[in-house]
Amino acid sequence: MISLAILFPDLRPEIFSIDIGNFSFALRWYALAYIAGFLGGWWIIQRLMLRPALWPANAAPTTPAQIESLLTHVIIGVILGGRLGFVLFYQPGYYLANPAEILRIWEGGMSFHGGMAGVVVAGLLFCRRNGVAPLHIADAMALVAPIGIGLGRVANFINAELWGRPTLQPWGVIFPGAQAQSCPFDWPQLYCARHPTQLYEAALEGAVLFAVLAFLVWRRGALKRPGTVTAVFLAGYGLGRFTVEFFRQPDAQFITLDNPMGHVLSLGPLGVTMGQALSLPMIVAGVALLLLRRRA
Repeated sequence: MISLAILFPDLRPEIFSIDIGNFSFALRWYALAYIAGFLGGWWIIQRLMLRPALWPANAAPTTPAQIESLLTHVIIGVILGGRLGFVLFYQPGYYLANPAEILRIWEGGMSFHGGMAGVVVAGLLFCRRNGVAPLHIADAMALVAPIGIGLGRVANFINAELWGRPTLQPWGVIFPGAQAQSCPFDWPQLYCARHPTQLYEAALEGAVLFAVLAFLVWRRGALKRPGTVTAVFLAGYGLGRFTVEFFRQPDAQFITLDNPMGHVLSLGPLGVTMGQALSLPMIVAGVALLLLRRRA
């Protein structure tokens, strides 16, 4: 069985590093994923604003020049919301005892759901300052969000982090460091293969979701029905994340001898992980918004 598993390739979190005296700089894949996601999303939204026929009444909601201001708002929202979300949702006790470490973003620890909340606040501020209809901007941002999400999950794989539960499937990956956590199979701990859930999420929440949204925008005129793209994104991401959570290793702070599955919420004989608990409201909100837009 062990021979069927895939050894993690020789990948490093850093693309390159420079050390000159006391000065050191490193470009990491995770940072590059953020940069590429922001720039790619900015470029696509600018192109949308140059296509008035895609929008209601054949009029774009804002100008390409204003999208640069939107980008600034989104970057701040993602960073602040993502970090605060991780602190509040995953390790509140630790950061309450060590508040100075909340600012140490470069050491890792970001929450997608917190980042999305930050983007919502940033988008509303942008719309209020520029007199833009919020649902139009929400649809534009929802369309491009899977780009950054997908790239970020690929970076998680390269960093050998956020891997899945142990598996006997032939595509299981033996991640460095993963053997430190118990493996239920009759394998030496050094060879505990796990689901590459980072790639599952990159496919579902990134590539597939973007393809669906792009089809709706360019082939079905979804932007002419404000809120439709946002609704499909919320429901699609929530469903994808909820599904992958069945294969993803929960955060270590939620795993105990009495709770080996890392559940934070019990629903009768079943349990829900933190990722699933945070994704359920997204699914409900997406479906509800879609139904409201169809009625409208």
